[in-house]
Amino acid sequence: MDDHVRKSPGFGPVLEVWSRRKWLAILVFVGPCAAVISVVTFLPNIYRSTATVLIEGQQLPEAFVRSTVTSAVETRLQTITQDILSRSRLEGLITRFGLYTDLKKQVPLEEVIERMRRDIQLELKGVKQTEQHRATVAFSIGYKGSDPRTVAQVTNTLASFYIEENLKVRERQAAGTTEFLRVQLDETKKKLDELEQRVSAFKKAYMGELPQQLDANLATLGRLNMQLRVNSDNLPRALERKEDLAKQLSEMESSAPTGGPGATAERIAKLRQELVELSARFTDAHPTVVRVKSEIKDLERQLTEAKPNGEAEKEQVAPASPAFLRLRQALGEVDAEIAALKAEAGRLRRDIAAYQQRVENTPRREQEFQSLSRDYETTKELYTSLLKRYEEAKLAENMEQRQKGEQFRVLDPAMASEQPVAPNRVRLILTGLVLSLGLALGAVVLAEQLDTSFHTVDDLRAFTRVPVLVSIPPIVTETDVSQRRWRLKLVAVSATLGLALIIGVSYFVAKGNEQLAWMLVRGGS
Repeated sequence: MDDHVRKSPGFGPVLEVWSRRKWLAILVFVGPCAAVISVVTFLPNIYRSTATVLIEGQQLPEAFVRSTVTSAVETRLQTITQDILSRSRLEGLITRFGLYTDLKKQVPLEEVIERMRRDIQLELKGVKQTEQHRATVAFSIGYKGSDPRTVAQVTNTLASFYIEENLKVRERQAAGTTEFLRVQLDETKKKLDELEQRVSAFKKAYMGELPQQLDANLATLGRLNMQLRVNSDNLPRALERKEDLAKQLSEMESSAPTGGPGATAERIAKLRQELVELSARFTDAHPTVVRVKSEIKDLERQLTEAKPNGEAEKEQVAPASPAFLRLRQALGEVDAEIAALKAEAGRLRRDIAAYQQRVENTPRREQEFQSLSRDYETTKELYTSLLKRYEEAKLAENMEQRQKGEQFRVLDPAMASEQPVAPNRVRLILTGLVLSLGLALGAVVLAEQLDTSFHTVDDLRAFTRVPVLVSIPPIVTETDVSQRRWRLKLVAVSATLGLALIIGVSYFVAKGNEQLAWMLVRGGS
């Protein structure tokens, strides 16, 4: 024994440990390795299909038709993606293609939908134009699943969703812009009509007061003032003439014979003439005017009482002379002239007040007209601008409806993949072998650390200073050989059953378990 150890000083201890712990190492190695290999073997294949969608620009020149859809492609893609990844859309796809049948039995529907959201991948592709801007010219939509044909169908369906939703979004935005402009145009048209009516009414009512008529109004006002001054000069002269005629008439009447009712009538006539003169100078409330009216009233009452039975007596007066008649005629003409002068003076004062009001209102009316005209012109310009934009929006909407604007087109449709993208069985098996080997090595080292028996003479000599006299090899009997054989058979059967159990459990755990496969994929396998 000592001679054998000395012949293999480097590998002797290792071989001895292997001789003692080989079955432990084999069992510890085979168990995990069989489990890993079984799980990897029974895991379902995961396939991935990708469809490439090209973003085509507007087919009509922008110089002729300008699109009203101004949102960036990236923003619109994110909006469409959120709509496609909504619960109703994904639930419809799951029901339509029969996806995640096993998973639906294990978890709620919300988790299944969330799982499908993770299985869908959107990747933007662009051409770098500047250092800070990247123009998207295409994007790819991908989906992962266990059935390659179903995966391809789902991917193509998702791509068609993007195309349809892009058309709907653009049409909706174009129609919304057109409708907004139409409402604004109607409101502006209504306001413009109101301003037109106000301007027309203003011109009709106050056109004569505007600056272009100011000179004519001032000239008319000066002429009316001149006429009023002339009238004011003529009225005193007429009153003087009337006074002179009245005096002459009074003197002539005083020299004529009078008596009885005739004299009273002449006095009444004289007082009435005096009342006319006073009315030309004073108002009716003046004391002199009031006195004369009272005296005339008393004389008329006396004249009425002097006549018996209410009948007038025939008066005997001297025939009027031609001079008296001329004076009375001249006095009537002067009265008519005075009345005409007073009427003309009243008319002139009214005309002067009206033209004075026009002249005074000219600056205010001019400011109102300028403000009204400015509002009208501004509203008119706004209406013209809105009308132009509305027509452009209608063209853009028609272009979107005819699908002549920016649109998505499937460049490369999704195809059923022949090779799975996961799991990476070779890598998983190699990882399992390494882990199993490590476990076996660890088990051997642990067993050696826990074993306190001496296996060689050198171990005994290293432990004590007592000299070793002799080394007796183990004596193997027939009974020992028989027991060893039974133990080997029992170990073999146990190992076989263990392996069968491991394989069965692995089959139960890994068969169709897409979730486990995805966990291994996300874990880097």
